[in-house]
Amino acid sequence: MRLPLAKYSAGEIAVMLVITGVMGYVLYQMMPVLVILPALLFLFTLYFFRDPYRKIPEGDNLIVSPADGTIIEIADVNEDTFIKEPSVKVAIFLSVFNVHINRAPCDGKITLLDYRKGRFLVASEPEASSQNERNSIGITAGHSLKILVRQIAGIIAQRIVCGLEMNQQVKRGDRIGMIKFGSRTEVYISKNKLERLEVKVNDKVKGGESIIGVYKK
Repeated sequence: MRLPLAKYSAGEIAVMLVITGVMGYVLYQMMPVLVILPALLFLFTLYFFRDPYRKIPEGDNLIVSPADGTIIEIADVNEDTFIKEPSVKVAIFLSVFNVHINRAPCDGKITLLDYRKGRFLVASEPEASSQNERNSIGITAGHSLKILVRQIAGIIAQRIVCGLEMNQQVKRGDRIGMIKFGSRTEVYISKNKLERLEVKVNDKVKGGESIIGVYKK
């Protein structure tokens, strides 16, 4: 059976194959049993870039998680990049063991793509939201709902990938990019348009599959 891998991973996997191949050859000459170390490293690379199937929930007005990981923050904020009104922020921390594919939280049109350079603080720290390298993705659903997804690099993750274009239509659960090697993903929802949240701090979520909220019609 084919191992499902992220389409953004070809370069890293090729480089790691060469590195671990050379390491394996050198270690084999020293002590054959040591060849297991580069083999495990290569297998972990494949594991990190996995892209498993997700069952996208059906139903009206659902907002799904844009990433796998742990909910580390839920806060009322004034989001001034895209929504420009009081909003609810849901922050998700991704460890190196989580799937790192990002997915669209709802149906809509891409109406903002805003990449900013920054620092590489630990992604679980609150300061990472405003100071780290980040990419903001604005989705307009219908005539009035705006949802912002923010991809944030971490101390290890130093490459943000976004596979979107302006005015592109996306469906709930569509793959929209990834952040490589540990990171943080946030979703901002207009407070006036949010009917209820379905998650709390410390909840584990799956991108494209876990429902994080319901918006008003």
